[in-house]
Formats: sequence, C-alpha cells, structure tokens
Amino acid sequence: MGGGDSAGRLVRPFALTGGRTRPSRADFTLIATVTAVDPQPAAAAPVQPEYTRILRLCAEPLAVAELAARLDLPVSVVVILLCDLLEAGRITVRPPRLVSRTAPDLDLLKKVRDGLGRL
Repeated sequence: MGGGDSAGRLVRPFALTGGRTRPSRADFTLIATVTAVDPQPAAAAPVQPEYTRILRLCAEPLAVAELAARLDLPVSVVVILLCDLLEAGRITVRPPRLVSRTAPDLDLLKKVRDGLGRL
C-alpha cells in the first residue's frame, strides 16, 4: 500500500493549501501571467517544495492554467499557492492583454450575421 493518490502524490492537494479552499485574492485568472521576482526578496522565509517548483517554473512568464498543468495540480490549489507567493513578494502577476481596445466594427458584424443567415 503506497499511500498516494492515483497521480502518485503522497500529499493531498488540500494539505498543500493548509486546508484553505478559497484564494485570498482575485488577481488570478486562467490566462493571467505569473513571473517569479528576480532576485527573490532577501527577507523571504524558506519555502515549501511546491513553492520552489512554482518559482522555478515561473522564471519565465507562465499562464496560471499552464502552471497548473505542469504541476499536475488543480487550478484552485495553484491559485491559493500563488496568492501566498504574491503576498510574500516572490512573484508578479499580470492580467491578460486585450487584443484590441477598440469597439468592434458593427457594420462588419452585421454583414457576417447576414451572410451566415443565408446559409
């Protein structure tokens, strides 16, 4: 009997978050970009292995969804861990960039709608 879950983890995800089920902040969407602060704050306390993995993966900007996939953890768990790192000053988070900040071309949209209606 190995004691791990089906993914081979010995620690359950809720244990990684200290039993917390909700993030302390709303900064993180699936496509928000996370980057480790370089250099790390001098006064930062030692971190758990999961935090170290996150910091290593986020040496280059990485989306929250991609980070969760690489860690093989639920997004909800990763977001809670990211909140801890953000509050400790170890990472930065950027919201997704909008492709366009201009209003859509209504004439073009109407033409597309009319064209689809003829199909």
